[in-house]
Amino acid sequence: MRYLNILALGAVIGLGAVPQAVASSSAWYSSEGGKVRLVTSGKPDEAGKIHGVLDIALKPGWKTYWRDPGDSGVPPQLDISASTNIADARLSFPPPQRHDDGYGKWSGYDRPVSLPVTFTLSSPDQPATINANVFLGVCETICIPVQTRLSVNPASDPDNATDAALVKTALATLPSPARPDFGVRVLPGDHETLVVEAHSPGDPDSVDFFIAGERDYMFGAPARSERNGKLVFTVPILDRPSATPTDGGLYFTLTSTEGAVDGQLPFP
Repeated sequence: MRYLNILALGAVIGLGAVPQAVASSSAWYSSEGGKVRLVTSGKPDEAGKIHGVLDIALKPGWKTYWRDPGDSGVPPQLDISASTNIADARLSFPPPQRHDDGYGKWSGYDRPVSLPVTFTLSSPDQPATINANVFLGVCETICIPVQTRLSVNPASDPDNATDAALVKTALATLPSPARPDFGVRVLPGDHETLVVEAHSPGDPDSVDFFIAGERDYMFGAPARSERNGKLVFTVPILDRPSATPTDGGLYFTLTSTEGAVDGQLPFP
């Protein structure tokens, strides 16, 4: 996708009045390609976490990105540093689709999508206010960045059934944890390739593999093949850190007609 000047346009889009909190959701923020808001379920759970969604209502023909947008996109981002009593905010992602727009191959969504987000309270017994600076890309023939602050006071309407239902529905769209009969196994590769064998119920032709480049890794589009009757994806490693990380791993999602699973792979 071709991008307009991100810094200049992002500054313009971010100007203006900050949408005020309405109940346990924010007001909608409108842009050329659609609108976005933040919704929460109101009450924290027993672990001191508030569940919510970044609700992205795309206009027809517009798209937005998965956690790994490819070599020229903008993944959805939340900065909660201006919040009160919020220690962390973690986005989760429904299964993406693969897109090729003629400028590059990337992963994302061509329909309205609700991205679950989990807010962790610093002190579970204290009130919290969420002030989230949101940054994401939306695309038609060109891509534009959307930048705004969305504010929510979860305690203002903690029993809002509509908001709670939206959050519950969004959580239900997430991939299940990978398992032996539906997941991937890393095969020997080299410094420039990640190779995985995919296992999935259902039609093998429907299976697709998505890997998120993080910690200075960058990946190209996976190429599918068959080895000894098994489905294999070979992924070019376009860039990598100077030293292989020793903690964590790389997020992946495997999709098929039978659903989707996700998990983490060791750093190659």
